[in-house]
Amino acid sequence: MTGFLARRLAGAAVTLFALSVIVYAVFYAAPGDVAQITCGARCSPAQVHQVAEQLRLDDPLYVRYWDFLQGLFVGQDYSTGTGTEHCGAPCLGVSYQSDQQVTALIAAKLPVTGSLALGAMVLWLLLGVGTGVLSAWRRGRLSERVLTAVTLAGTATPVFVIGLLLMIVVCGQLRWLPFPQYVPFADDPTQWAWNLLLPWLSLALIEAAKYARLTRSAMLETLAEDHVRTFRAYGVGERSIIGRHAVRGAVAPVIALTANDFGSMFGGAVLSETLFGLPGLGRELVHAVEVVDLPVVVGLVMVTGFFVVLANAVADVLYAVADRRVVLS
Repeated sequence: MTGFLARRLAGAAVTLFALSVIVYAVFYAAPGDVAQITCGARCSPAQVHQVAEQLRLDDPLYVRYWDFLQGLFVGQDYSTGTGTEHCGAPCLGVSYQSDQQVTALIAAKLPVTGSLALGAMVLWLLLGVGTGVLSAWRRGRLSERVLTAVTLAGTATPVFVIGLLLMIVVCGQLRWLPFPQYVPFADDPTQWAWNLLLPWLSLALIEAAKYARLTRSAMLETLAEDHVRTFRAYGVGERSIIGRHAVRGAVAPVIALTANDFGSMFGGAVLSETLFGLPGLGRELVHAVEVVDLPVVVGLVMVTGFFVVLANAVADVLYAVADRRVVLS
């Protein structure tokens, strides 16, 4: 297990390094006068040059990337125009627009997106895996056909459609839930969950459809194997076969999909956060792209990549726990 973990950690580190190189090169080598955009349309050439000098945009790309790497591990100093301030490690740079440290900016938005992703994940696993198990158990019956039709409809429906319908019906007409607004967990855990319940449901209903289809397919494949037929021949009950063997066979693909979806939620929550007015990483990324705030864009992409890699590394460890043969791979 130690060697397995070491290999996975080394692979994660290499992946993050490659991601940083690609992201930094793509955004900072892109055409366009960043200094002019940052300074504004009415700035004179002298003012634009001063901004470029202050932001060190005239330095070679490899020099700026090396400074970026140093900032991640030891921090870096940056000019404020009137003096110099230190950005402690891990430093992702300083916003061109607000002069705020990107690390602090992301740390302020991270709890919103993290809360959204975590709650939605719990719900979509409960709904999706539960529906998939029930569908496989009731295969060939009317209930199984109904569940299959519902999951297909859920897969084809965009999140903003379900979210908008739920807000109109649940919040507007029935008034069962408040219109979503983020309340920090430390301030009031009950209001935190109550205000996020609608966004959780909107995301979970979409994602649960995928998990239901995946779980059903994996379970039906397991139920068709020889050892399951042997259990039936020995008189083992169907509920025991479903609970102890078929569900276990569906664990591996569900773990893989959960890792990808949970990690991607940190960068792909743009629609849901915009729809529900939640001040998370997705909305911040959209704003940073609109104003060409490159340090914020690069920082958000790096943080998203970190969570994707972390989620997949955790999934690999869970594989190893579920199946010891994975450790040797």
